[in-house]
Amino acid sequence: MLPRAYWKGSLKLSLVTCPVALYPASTTVERTRFHMINTETGNRLKQQMVDSETGEVVEKEQKGRGYEVSKGEYVQIEKEELEAVQLESNHTIDIDNFVPRDEIDRRYLDSPYYMVPDGNAGIDAFAVIRDAMKDQDRVALARVVLSNRERIVAIEPLGKGLIATTLRYAYEVRNEEDFFADIKTPKISKDMVELAAHILDSKAANFDASKFEDEYENALKAMVKQKASGKTIKSAEKPAKADNVISLMDALKQSLKGKAPAQRPARASRPAPRAAKKAGRSTARQRKAG
Repeated sequence: MLPRAYWKGSLKLSLVTCPVALYPASTTVERTRFHMINTETGNRLKQQMVDSETGEVVEKEQKGRGYEVSKGEYVQIEKEELEAVQLESNHTIDIDNFVPRDEIDRRYLDSPYYMVPDGNAGIDAFAVIRDAMKDQDRVALARVVLSNRERIVAIEPLGKGLIATTLRYAYEVRNEEDFFADIKTPKISKDMVELAAHILDSKAANFDASKFEDEYENALKAMVKQKASGKTIKSAEKPAKADNVISLMDALKQSLKGKAPAQRPARASRPAPRAAKKAGRSTARQRKAG
């Protein structure tokens, strides 16, 4: 059984229109969730909205929206006033244009939604739009109002339906130079780069989400199960920090062989082989003299 539709309206391409519904393509239902409880009574806690000045609990019917026009001063916005802000994208996803898929920067991708026909009336129009997009291998860009906010969506075919991914606006994406500007540019030998490239080739694969397990989620569930059965949970020991320096070239070579790179031995232990040889020569002289 499908969950409740997140949005319903019309998909429009020029003069072709069909009723559609959007459903979230992702879910967090299976994640382990914790509730806040009173550690003395074991009872669950509930959150309450409190007036910041009086400290009194505010009841549901007293809650409203306000926009801060100056420090501590708000203009109250009613629900009806929000609904009065009418945009065509409130009820219609009007396709503006089509762009090559590889031109969409992944940083702009936000949340995916499945788009399906809403009823039987517009199935033919839905199929026409979907199949035309398959032939062109392009992504449609449109606008839609979700949660009282207009969003850009990238729409493309997926199986028998369409997938609409909300996009972030340019002002929501931070400039990479703010983070990368201080990264130094060391001189790396060509041999190191080639070795690293070989490692990449040895680990080449095709993406398959089913091969990735949420190990932390599995560990959380196991821990909760143990605790519920009355077992004591022991703190995990922190891994020891490596003291010896590992050669980057050695690490690359060993990684290519699938082995852990050997750590460089401490300098104090290097004279040991010479002492062993000297002891061996002294023993040989004693035997000869005897």
